[in-house]
Amino acid sequence: MSQGIITQPTKFVTFKLEEEVFALEIDQVREVLDYTPPTRVPGSPEFMVGVINLRGSVVPVVDLRKKFGRPETPKTVDTRIVIVEVTVDQEATILGALADSVKEVIELEPDQVGPAPRIGMRLRTDFIKGMGRKEDHFIIILDIEKVFSVEELTIVQEAEAILRPPVNESAVR
Repeated sequence: MSQGIITQPTKFVTFKLEEEVFALEIDQVREVLDYTPPTRVPGSPEFMVGVINLRGSVVPVVDLRKKFGRPETPKTVDTRIVIVEVTVDQEATILGALADSVKEVIELEPDQVGPAPRIGMRLRTDFIKGMGRKEDHFIIILDIEKVFSVEELTIVQEAEAILRPPVNESAVR
């Protein structure tokens, strides 16, 4: 993608936050999990709801609604945790993002995706990669790498590192 516009058919995972539909490129999504209550990490930012155990790994979970200045995500039978990979200082970080529900995987053609809206200086839209159109609906395509600042992702990485089990050196040899 360049300038927020796709040049070939691209698949996206779509999910809802309140009434809006958002999307992530399918290659950014590792998996989608049913909601399990995260363990809260003291001193973490408000948008970070805690950590979960994912097959022995500690994975921070963030509430995208809170990150976007909205009320926290209600926990329902449809609530999901979307596991994504984000790169910070050339290091991959796995994190979970709460979604009200995950809708479907869709494919959008280049003519169905336009650039991110230019709303002005007061509203931050740099994390919007583009606006998709499917039938009569808009889909906000997120650039997950830009949703969080480097400082915020560093805090998330530190929380994960604190809770990561220590490596048993004798077991490695």
